[in-house]
Amino acid sequence: MKFDLEVDAIGLKCPLPILYCKRGLNSILDNQTLKIKTTDKSAHKDFKSFCDKTGHQLVEHFKENEVTIFYIKKLAL
Repeated sequence: MKFDLEVDAIGLKCPLPILYCKRGLNSILDNQTLKIKTTDKSAHKDFKSFCDKTGHQLVEHFKENEVTIFYIKKLAL
């Protein structure tokens, strides 16, 4: 999948992956996509909740070995 910025949050525990995600989204333009990688076990629930509350779109997520990869599209607020 095409993305505009990649953020590595591997090895970080909640709330750090969400903070890294927020920083990443703040550094890209509307309608661009952030790729974020994490090993946090609760990341799917956390990112889904974050996107629901902020209005950004969780486009896709999948797991590769122990790393979960998320693609989040920044939407205009």
